[in-house]
Amino acid sequence: MKDSINLISAINITKEDYLKIAQKFGFTKRELELGFLKVSGFSNRRIAYMHGISEQTVKNHFTHIYEKAWVSGRKEFIELFIDKDECCSIQSTASSKPVISK
Repeated sequence: MKDSINLISAINITKEDYLKIAQKFGFTKRELELGFLKVSGFSNRRIAYMHGISEQTVKNHFTHIYEKAWVSGRKEFIELFIDKDECCSIQSTASSKPVISK
């Protein structure tokens, strides 16, 4: 879980940049909205509250999102949106603990 938190905090992506990548996967409008919130660091519970839907409905959406993006879960999904050059510069400027470990 700690790695996921570090991974999420490492992302600095605009909605425009997110959409450039996400539109390649054929997501619905709702899936695009929820996906952006996820890469922005929001929990399923918070996303559900923001959209007035159940947390289970959010989980169902993410099951479809992950299938369309060919990833196994949240961490791999978020990694799709990390600029590899930015990732490396973040790691090199960080303290002795790496932000993202592979």
